[in-house]
Amino acid sequence: MKILYVHQYFKTPEEGGSIRSYYLAKGLIDAGHEVTMITAHNGPFEVKQIDGIEVHYLQVPYDNGFGFAKRLRAFWNFVRLAKKEARVLHKHDLAYVMTTPLTTGFIATYLKKELNLPYYFEVGDLWPEAPVQMGVIKNKWLKKWLYSLEKKFYFEADKVIALSPAIRNYIEKVSPNTKVYVIPNMADCSFFEPEYSVGDFSESNKFQITYCGALGKANHLEYFIEAARQSRDASLPVHFNIIGYGSELKRLKSLSKRLKNVSFYPHSSKKCVKNLLSKSDAVYVSFKDITVLGTGSPNKFFDSLAAGKLTIINFEGWIKNLLTKNKCGFYHNPNSTTEFVRKLKVFLVSPELLAMYQRNGRKLAELYYDKDIQITKLLKILNNEYKFEVTDSEVYILTA
Repeated sequence: MKILYVHQYFKTPEEGGSIRSYYLAKGLIDAGHEVTMITAHNGPFEVKQIDGIEVHYLQVPYDNGFGFAKRLRAFWNFVRLAKKEARVLHKHDLAYVMTTPLTTGFIATYLKKELNLPYYFEVGDLWPEAPVQMGVIKNKWLKKWLYSLEKKFYFEADKVIALSPAIRNYIEKVSPNTKVYVIPNMADCSFFEPEYSVGDFSESNKFQITYCGALGKANHLEYFIEAARQSRDASLPVHFNIIGYGSELKRLKSLSKRLKNVSFYPHSSKKCVKNLLSKSDAVYVSFKDITVLGTGSPNKFFDSLAAGKLTIINFEGWIKNLLTKNKCGFYHNPNSTTEFVRKLKVFLVSPELLAMYQRNGRKLAELYYDKDIQITKLLKILNNEYKFEVTDSEVYILTA
């Protein structure tokens, strides 16, 4: 099958960041399919062959620091150029279109209507629900239009791929006749080698907590900085690491400048992230206290499981349920002034408990979230073999 894959933010392992599309495209190729990727970057137009994937890079400048208007301009430029590029490419059998942003839906429906190309629509974040709940989109007519578009994009899709059970449940309510399948983000168990903590933490051997990923408003890493402040005030032997890039980087550095237990590292390749996680005891996953943000499927969570780390989160939702059920991490209320320290202390004084939670995380990754398992799910969906059944392994879907 010849597949046209559309993802505005396609990245390779060397570039770092979210490389889900790389893994899925590579898996499709290894299974005998042909994949052409349409994406964007800040440089001039070019076509590259990357591990069998034919990648068409459109010139659409974008930066995490862009304001709302500049982001919209980048989104629309990508839609316009992607449509044009799709017209000149050889005929394909199927389009696989990934959000975000929601505007990629215009590309998907264009491919279906004008090029007679059916499409799968992958949904990793709920747009426009997320920006609406965050207060970015306020105009009631704009909201109404965006929600109608969202419903249309789901309805017109041959199949929708949701990255979490919570997203699947939402889409099924919005578009009841749409076929929705869950393929969460993936744990690369062959890349990450688990290194479990040995305990005996002290000022000379500090417990290392690492955040790796986007530094945007939705991540609200003020919670992470506050956790560092509380740990310092409680004289805990804990150090906090931040690796990533985003619009909030400068402000976060300013907020933490008096905290000697916080270090910043620049955005790096997946190999560099692996090296930092190998020296870490826990991974922190952060989102602003807004309900919709708890529906996602953050890469850093699955990297934490694969690396065998204690996972700490500050948001409600299906991931909290998963951590609690499988005893591989903990949730703390980010608005509490004592809960983080109280819950972390349990692991500082009990090396056996910490090691057990870390091993539980790795086991969860191997059994249910390894990237080969997720690629196999997609291949079965393509072949109309995959019928989703709720088993003991995925019972959390019932309560997500």
